[in-house]
Amino acid sequence: MTVKAPRSWTNLDSHYQKVLESRWYKSLCIIQDEFTRATSDFYREKGIRFFHFPITTGSISSPMGLGSDSTPVKIQIDGVETYLADSMQFFLEYACRLNKEGAYYIAPSFRGEKADKRHLSQFLHSEAEIPGGLDDVIELCQNYLSYLVNHLLSKCEKEIVDIAGDVNHLTNFLEIAKSIPRCTFDEAVKILDNSPLYVTDNGMFRTINSAGEKQLIGHFNGYVWLTNFDHMAVPFYQKFDPKDETKALNADLLMGIGETIGSGQRHSNGEEVKKALNIHDVDKKPYEWYIYMKEKYPIQTSGFGMGIERFILWLLKHDDIRDCQLLPRFNGIESAF
Repeated sequence: MTVKAPRSWTNLDSHYQKVLESRWYKSLCIIQDEFTRATSDFYREKGIRFFHFPITTGSISSPMGLGSDSTPVKIQIDGVETYLADSMQFFLEYACRLNKEGAYYIAPSFRGEKADKRHLSQFLHSEAEIPGGLDDVIELCQNYLSYLVNHLLSKCEKEIVDIAGDVNHLTNFLEIAKSIPRCTFDEAVKILDNSPLYVTDNGMFRTINSAGEKQLIGHFNGYVWLTNFDHMAVPFYQKFDPKDETKALNADLLMGIGETIGSGQRHSNGEEVKKALNIHDVDKKPYEWYIYMKEKYPIQTSGFGMGIERFILWLLKHDDIRDCQLLPRFNGIESAF
């Protein structure tokens, strides 16, 4: 019999009790543990090091400017305002100046939105930054996903089958994982016939909604890299496409319920950063250290972030990300502990 999610997060007062009796959550714990082990092994083989970072920051990666896709979470500690990190990307770029092979991190990220079937207010983020360009980080992502899937099939196939029913989607993925198709944003808009059902154009930049992502996933038989967004639609730190500076050198991997990985090439010098901050109408002051780093230590890096719960959602062929979190945290709602 297929193991069903108990949906106990709908009652936070008793959720912690239900978890202790649930096959779903016991399986989830095994999968989470093996995910972390596989991630460590994968990066260790490549000389990419894990760094210890704080979860507070004054330099959020999605500030309240043009192209930001989330609301930052501001807190106050002893009278000083700061933010809970929405990504460790800036720290990882910094760490690339300390370890030339690159840096990675797994930690909670905090977003100021309400949780729903696709989104979590607090989620586990697997992130990495490496020397090189967009092609290099796309290759890293595809190798990482292949490594994860192979490891999870070998270590917890029973838990996956008990929930998903089979592992056909995983074996099928391994056949194409190293050659996932790419589609530029402009090409995607054409595939979607620029329909307002899927594409929004506010006069400054365009976005594709979740329904559009599903259409593209179907069009490309399950997996596609969506590349070269309008630059004003992405955060300032993504590098301008030298062929067309209205575009960004970025790529989102669409699979499962939609965007599962977000990746991009970063600005390589301080002038590019200052130009992007100005265009995106973002205050330079919190990013002075970032500009200095780019000016003093100008190396080209690229990186990615993957929501672990979104990956697990796909792994288990499930449809509600709130079931993929052991201890849920919902903005504006008190938890039992």
